[in-house]
Amino acid sequence: MKAWVIGQIGPLDSLPAPLRLADLPVPVPGPGKILLRVSVCGVCHTEIDEIEGRTAPPRLPVVPGHQAVGRIAALGASVAGFAVGDRVGAAWIYSACGSCEFCRSERENLCPGFRATGRDADGGYAEYMTVPAAFAFRLPEVFTDAEAAPLLCAGAIGYRSLNLTGLKNGQRLGLTGFGASAHLVLTMARHRFPDSEVYVFARNSEERDFALQLGAVWVGDTADTSPLPLAAIIDTTPAWKPVVAALANLAPGGRLVVNAIRKESGDSACLAELDYARHLWMEREIKSVANVARSDVAGFLTLAAEMGIRPETEEYGFEDANRALLDLKQRRIRGAKVLRVA
Repeated sequence: MKAWVIGQIGPLDSLPAPLRLADLPVPVPGPGKILLRVSVCGVCHTEIDEIEGRTAPPRLPVVPGHQAVGRIAALGASVAGFAVGDRVGAAWIYSACGSCEFCRSERENLCPGFRATGRDADGGYAEYMTVPAAFAFRLPEVFTDAEAAPLLCAGAIGYRSLNLTGLKNGQRLGLTGFGASAHLVLTMARHRFPDSEVYVFARNSEERDFALQLGAVWVGDTADTSPLPLAAIIDTTPAWKPVVAALANLAPGGRLVVNAIRKESGDSACLAELDYARHLWMEREIKSVANVARSDVAGFLTLAAEMGIRPETEEYGFEDANRALLDLKQRRIRGAKVLRVA
């Protein structure tokens, strides 16, 4: 089968080809696993984090991709509840131990044995992949394959991030960065909190225009000051500067939720500008988002179907995987990027 693999770690734009095309054997599903013939796979900033070493795969080469949609081609032993031909999706959570204190308390995203699709196990930038049946997701029929792909990560992590804000209807929400996840959060927030205003901070003017089209009441640059203090802000940027700026825009008691696996170190000097009285006092707080649990993926898929969410997507041919990653790195974003595999 054809597959794109990460073969080396380094800055994305300095590598001749961040991913290389390989011929790999079609994987055989072991006990409890299914073989998925991939139709599409979402393109995520996490792939860039893997290539650049911020969340490096434990082994190389590895097939990236954790927003895979396809049809079941074969079943391993002891798989129940699925049949060949069923349409399913694979998300960032590939598996967890199931027995630690976190797994027993519905916090499997914090499991020390958490394994990620496309990092700890081969993912969806390939014609076929295997997925543990217990971590495969049935997809609502209302979504096309390309629409379903970003729901599995950008949507699910946005769903978790919004829940972690503790936002109440009528409170003001800020979104710093406006890529695949944030545009779904804005739509979700307007549905769940109809009396809450959404303020968007983004460097790119096209992203700001897009946010206004989706219902934001105000847009500005990531360094701007919002016209009113905000009860909660979700940061989805890869940098530190927007974090410091966001803290200054929080109301007393406000919460900043940082939705990122790692932050790029290039602008970390700005953390020296963090002023306790201005940025953290008055019970302002920062909370990180770590991975997703199966309940986040399943809960968001159900909510998205109920809301009739249609994520904005931009498709790339399978041969254009490297271009899709470079476009994402260079912030050429409108909605979610999807790789057409089959």
